[in-house]
Amino acid sequence: QVQLVESGGGLVQAGGSLRLSCTASGRTFGSYAMGWFRQAPGKEREFVAAISKSGARTYYSDSVKGRFTISRDNAKNTVSLQMNSLKPEDTAVYYCAARLANFELAYSFGYDYWGQGTQVTVSS
Repeated sequence: QVQLVESGGGLVQAGGSLRLSCTASGRTFGSYAMGWFRQAPGKEREFVAAISKSGARTYYSDSVKGRFTISRDNAKNTVSLQMNSLKPEDTAVYYCAARLANFELAYSFGYDYWGQGTQVTVSS
């Protein structure tokens, strides 16, 4: 199995930026597509961004497209989420996830492994 640990969360002013990172254990990181999801208080977990196994394809929710960028470095077993122009609505716990499938990456139920999450709080 793969273990995932998120980092980089914190408190930021609206309009600011944060970069989240997720580190994975093992030698099979390149076998997994990776995704970022978030969950705000009182809401269900929602899709944010995903990246294919090689990094050739990326996917974004409409709410973050143009503001967030997902990337990965398979040699370092990391996936990152660069978040710019942050809004208070972006406040949530952000989760990193991994799955063997390289398609339908926007669906949380298809992911095999999850990190514990990192808190992102955007002040107005």
